[in-house]
Amino acid sequence: MKKGEKRKQELLKIAYDMFLTRGYENTSVDEIIERAQIAKGTYYYHFQSKEQMLEEVIDMMIDSETEMAEQIIRMDITVPQKIVGILSSMKPAETEQPIKDTLFKPENVLMHYKVRQKLIYTLTPLLSDVIKEGVNEGLFECDNIPERVKMLLIISDATFNEGTFSEQDIFVFIDMTEKLLGAEKGTMSFIYDLIDKSDMEAVE
Repeated sequence: MKKGEKRKQELLKIAYDMFLTRGYENTSVDEIIERAQIAKGTYYYHFQSKEQMLEEVIDMMIDSETEMAEQIIRMDITVPQKIVGILSSMKPAETEQPIKDTLFKPENVLMHYKVRQKLIYTLTPLLSDVIKEGVNEGLFECDNIPERVKMLLIISDATFNEGTFSEQDIFVFIDMTEKLLGAEKGTMSFIYDLIDKSDMEAVE
């Protein structure tokens, strides 16, 4: 790794730590520069703005999660276990919640969209490989696998990450997933436990 790239990665790690401990809004560029003990010009050589830095911190998080997901694919476990592992590996850790909260602020709608697109772009080939494995084993029966996976990810994101949803929404999503992949009823029921239910509508 070249010296300039190494310095940039060091800055991203510092920003990552500060965004988590202090919050993105409460961390200034000057504080990052002070923590890194660099000149202001060095910072702006690598990043045009704090917003760009946040975007690259998120890219760093996704890259780390992708490596974990690729390791799971190579493991000697069942197809459903691989699906669970991949989806779980791509969820932000609890400690990373401050960064996730920043993305959902109205002023960050474009950044949120870009992160969502990158996640779908990253997850689609990984999950497609696992679904193909399931087809070979007779667990699924479908064609156009990448397109089906992409559609599932888009619907999942819009349903469970964009506002409140009901328990019935979860059951319908599971049923739809099984039909889209040509799986027997109950095959994908494990999805229920993967979904963050903090935004689920309270039952009256």
